[in-house]
Amino acid sequence: MIDDPQVLAFIAKTEASYPPEANTAGAAENRTYYDAMCARFRAPRPADMIVADCRIGGVPCRLYASDTPVCVLYLHGGGFVVGGLDSHDDICAEIADAVGLQVVSVDYRLAPEHLWPAQIMDVKAVWRALDRPAVVVGDSAGGMLAAALCLSQKGKRQPLGQVLIYPGLGGGGNAPSYRENADAPLLRAGDVLAYQSLLFGDAPVTDPVARPLEAPDLSGLAPAFVVTADVDPLRDDGKAYAERLSKARVPVTWRNEAQLPHGYLRARMTSDRARRSFHAIVAAISRFAVSADTRNAAR
Repeated sequence: MIDDPQVLAFIAKTEASYPPEANTAGAAENRTYYDAMCARFRAPRPADMIVADCRIGGVPCRLYASDTPVCVLYLHGGGFVVGGLDSHDDICAEIADAVGLQVVSVDYRLAPEHLWPAQIMDVKAVWRALDRPAVVVGDSAGGMLAAALCLSQKGKRQPLGQVLIYPGLGGGGNAPSYRENADAPLLRAGDVLAYQSLLFGDAPVTDPVARPLEAPDLSGLAPAFVVTADVDPLRDDGKAYAERLSKARVPVTWRNEAQLPHGYLRARMTSDRARRSFHAIVAAISRFAVSADTRNAAR
């Protein structure tokens, strides 16, 4: 139940541009709704922020701030169907400003025009082309891609850390949060299944990194910070993944945000709860980046 007036105001503002039925509309209509909603929430970039569009590994990307020895690789949310460089522009700019690191935002291909594994192939292409250590961060669908990147790099060069923000991790929909939050605002349990069908099409899912929650071995992966929204069907997927990482001896912190729904990053300017969560996310990114400096100094 949500009774926080700031959160309720955020939900009302979101649904004024992005009504519940937008999640299950056709891709083009969904994107029209989503882009309008993002534009309504988009905040100005911090003053003097240097921003440039480019291609890395052949994939369109947007750079925030000048080069730094360590960078942040950001993977946007949107159910693999909506979103892009503009939808999360202000979030990426604020992260770059807050942590003092360059942020690389990836414009991976979207479904249903491009089925899985096009999305992780794009992310891996950018990862291989990066010439420095990076912390990988993703929200929602981007959280799944961040986890998938780490899994795809098992036994290879890992990110310095993985920050998963209300991630969808391929759970089967049987966890309590899918029932408790079946009709949650901003993302319903049925919406999750609809997005998954658009991503994978009719083919069976056989890629071992396509459902991180079901991966057989999580050992050796990058340390993780997993943050979930309590009023979100995906909540228990994040919790279960954090528990599995811990059992695999991967350092992990799990944080669950009471009364917050899926997509609450856009509420960081108007909701105290969302603002505190955003600060915790920024702090986690900084810790992972600093740990790299500490390791290098010890060599």
